[in-house]
Amino acid sequence: METIIEQQSEKTIIKINGRLDSMNSGDFEKAITPVLEGAMKDITLDCTDFEYISSSGLRLFLTLLKHSKSKGGKLCIKALKPEIKSVFDIAGFTPLFQFE
Repeated sequence: METIIEQQSEKTIIKINGRLDSMNSGDFEKAITPVLEGAMKDITLDCTDFEYISSSGLRLFLTLLKHSKSKGGKLCIKALKPEIKSVFDIAGFTPLFQFE
């Protein structure tokens, strides 16, 4: 798994490549710590090359959503594959997130 974080004007872009599961969720959590500690409120998760999410990954997406909302911002998930979106549907998380 690879996480690339970029700042674009007033938005943080987090590009996730590969799988986000219990084996590497700790690495992802470390990678997003600067975002969670920062002042940027709008976050886009670019999932173009994202292949899989487990419950531990869902928890971290919720953590990012909570951070963004606490700052008055929004979190958007971009280019999520249908098979991964179905995990959000099954978990009941789809209404919580904005998808592009």
